[in-house]
Amino acid sequence: MSSQVIAARIRGFICLNAHPAGCAANVDAEISIARQGAPGKGLGGALVVGGSTGYGLSSLVSAVFGYGARGTVVCLERPPHGEKTASAGWYNLAAAQQRARGAGREIAVVNGDAFSREIKEQTIAGLQKAGGKLDQVIYSVAAPKRVDGDTSWSSVLKPIGVSFRSKSINLGNDQVTEVEIAPASDAEIEATRRVMGGEDFAAWVRALAEADLLAPGCRAVAYSYVGPALTFPIYRSGTIGKAKEDLEKTTRELSAMLSARVGGAAYVSVNKGLVTQAAAAIPVVPLYISLLYKVMKAAGTHEGTAEQIARLYRDHLAPGQTPRTDAEGRIRIDDLELDPGVQARVAALWAEVNTENLATLSDYAGFRTGFRNLFGFEVPGVDYAAPVETDVAIS
Repeated sequence: MSSQVIAARIRGFICLNAHPAGCAANVDAEISIARQGAPGKGLGGALVVGGSTGYGLSSLVSAVFGYGARGTVVCLERPPHGEKTASAGWYNLAAAQQRARGAGREIAVVNGDAFSREIKEQTIAGLQKAGGKLDQVIYSVAAPKRVDGDTSWSSVLKPIGVSFRSKSINLGNDQVTEVEIAPASDAEIEATRRVMGGEDFAAWVRALAEADLLAPGCRAVAYSYVGPALTFPIYRSGTIGKAKEDLEKTTRELSAMLSARVGGAAYVSVNKGLVTQAAAAIPVVPLYISLLYKVMKAAGTHEGTAEQIARLYRDHLAPGQTPRTDAEGRIRIDDLELDPGVQARVAALWAEVNTENLATLSDYAGFRTGFRNLFGFEVPGVDYAAPVETDVAIS
């Protein structure tokens, strides 16, 4: 056992440790939100690929605690080792698993590379052993690299065709700076598609279908982001956007397959921009989110991942609900973010913001706190001066 006082170790957009009690408190808050207005029953099996943090974790919690699902989650997380803490995702799932048992429910965890054939086979074997079939498959993988045998691809965040210059925040010194990003090569565009496009989502759904693990009416949902015109050059019109176009095309093909096989469907859900580990690493995005939070909190329309996913389930994915989609067949729960009034206010603040007025024009303080919260730090009600057990197990 290893009990110690833990302080956050942060370098730029990377946090090197996590606080188990803070992560557990985050999970408790998510469970409370997921239960509000939910029936606590209605779903059979639910698989979340990439379900240890962010939208994936919120999906797992909503499915299990809001709708009574038997949860299975695939993740790639670091266990505790000696004096080193586990990753935040490890502590999140340890807490979720413990709470599920206490409520008479089940969460099975498969820890390994979701891209690999071995982890797909291990997950399928576990599902077959447990019995029952899946009502939902949620795909929420946000990995920078994909390995397939001796071949690997790394995604890049770059514009296409021309360089991109814009304001951004240097998370190392909290300065508003200007960044310039060179355009991607064709090889980088293709590598990003391989990592963040639809191939792995399709591989999971097809493997589960071949194993006869999909229940009648099964829905498969992959998460995506569109964002405002402000971020289009680096996101939707850039390498990531090309990958997301591939994801949308693949999802339409999967939907036709699921309809024919089990009377089900596949969807892309476009979610709101929020503080995540991945978002913190994207130039421009931390500044945009800081301004967006300022505007949406003032308007009373801000949602975190738990609130977003609770609404996604309530309005679209809950048993008996038929998802409403846009002209491209996507579920849109980014509607409050992209409200024209919200975006007009964000654009006006964007034109004015600089290092001197960053604290007053934006909610950068909220962004920083939100980032630390991801790793269990600065969570209300947690005593950070008290030693805490870091050697927490997942079964």
